[in-house]
Amino acid sequence: MLTREDNELLTRVGPGTAMGALFRRYWLPFMLADELRADTAPTRVELLGEGLVAFRDSRGRPGLLGEHCPHRRASLCLGRNEGSGLRCANHGWKFDIEGRCLEMPSEPSGSAFRDKVRATAYPVVERAGLLWAYLGPAEKRAELPEFEWLALPPAERGVSRRTLACSFAQGLESDIDETNLFPQASAPRFTVHDAPYGLACGARRQADAGRHFWRVNHFLMPCFTLIAPADGSAPRSFRAWVPLGDERCAVFEVAWGGERPAAPLERARREELLLSAGPIVDRTLEHLGTSDKAIAAFRRRMLSEARRLREGVEPQAPYDPDCYRVRAHFALVPRDERDFTEREDFRRAMLAP
Repeated sequence: MLTREDNELLTRVGPGTAMGALFRRYWLPFMLADELRADTAPTRVELLGEGLVAFRDSRGRPGLLGEHCPHRRASLCLGRNEGSGLRCANHGWKFDIEGRCLEMPSEPSGSAFRDKVRATAYPVVERAGLLWAYLGPAEKRAELPEFEWLALPPAERGVSRRTLACSFAQGLESDIDETNLFPQASAPRFTVHDAPYGLACGARRQADAGRHFWRVNHFLMPCFTLIAPADGSAPRSFRAWVPLGDERCAVFEVAWGGERPAAPLERARREELLLSAGPIVDRTLEHLGTSDKAIAAFRRRMLSEARRLREGVEPQAPYDPDCYRVRAHFALVPRDERDFTEREDFRRAMLAP
């Protein structure tokens, strides 16, 4: 279980919070790329507790601005997307994707006032069918993580998005819960290891008289998971559990590889169960067991990194994009007592090309 203070620290992600500051060191997906079209109506976005507005300008460039116009605070979501900028419907002030004011019809001709006013704007990168945003300090901005699937052509990957009415941690914890994935299987041996990118979470079960079945999933800072396929013909799966606010998250899922759809995991039922605990579960009342090693390690890692950042120690994962080039893995291996990290074949298999 967690203390009430730790539960608050883990789940509060808005501006000014320690966990929110940690998330603001990372690039986060916030929309599917095909949800924005040039010169069409802007879209309201919530991300890390901030109200934002997304649009694609006349040149096809995506932008992400603070929702409210810096003039009289009208919502830019009601504005007109035209001529390479977003025009406020209130007094016509117009802003480009970098927040620069292009036009101020309400000011005298020749006034330089527009050069002194900027809308809040965040950098956006379009890659692999997703729009990614960085909401942190400009001087701390790193590169996008080098996930294996980012380089795949569109025909070889599928991308989807859905929204859940719970904190990001609640959803992510359900994803790295191995007993949740295979509730009827015999009790496995669990091992969890810290890694530069986050955690490698292994579960070993007896397959038959002479073999073990190993499955290793990954938690990647700050809210990503890689889930091993059930067999060699099923696709690989990446998920991003992105906090929209304290009590809502977006789930971005990418599937690639394999020859057939992944075996259904009763997703709707699993999500019904995790939502039944409320939007922010009261972790002070939990009783974690040996099967919850990955969940406990996830919480420790997130709380530690948030506290360290609050003390001035920057997280390292954002500045090492290559550390994200890992794969979740499963295998049937001869029975022995070695951990998966002690097997050379496993270590090689968990490195993405």
